Amino acid sequence: MLKSKRKKMGKDISQLEVGEKITLTEKIEDKDLMLYLGLTNDANPLYLQHDYAAETIYGQPIVPPIMLTGIVTAAISKHLPGPGAHVINQQLHFPKPVYHYAIVEFTLEITKLDFTTNQVTIQVNAVDEESERVMSGELVVKAPEKVVIEQVVSKGNLHVE
Repeated sequence: MLKSKRKKMGKDISQLEVGEKITLTEKIEDKDLMLYLGLTNDANPLYLQHDYAAETIYGQPIVPPIMLTGIVTAAISKHLPGPGAHVINQQLHFPKPVYHYAIVEFTLEITKLDFTTNQVTIQVNAVDEESERVMSGELVVKAPEKVVIEQVVSKGNLHVE
């Protein structure tokens, strides 16, 4: 278990607005790919071996789509809505492969807020250096939510309200 300085909770649903967005740019580096492949034990030669990938329709190694998904979920966890947010559903498409060393621009935009379920719908689009779409889709996220605990001493019991 990791212990560190307590992080501030992200925005709760009442602090969010439809149309709110964040854009971030990521360069896909070898160190990131190696870390991902090592952690997941994913040995697909298409992601790593230049000679193998050269014989495929891609011509060179590509970035695993799940790694791009990780960049998006990290943006949700860090920025929009932020710490405490949790992805509960995602529908993502990867129309074009991303190659090693690519620079990808990700845009996440809130398209719906459901106050009854505390769910935020976020549209994601990502483009490469040629402004071609490499990822699109939608994620449903539980917004950060603090549990309010009031200790009420009544007959020696603790009540959570």
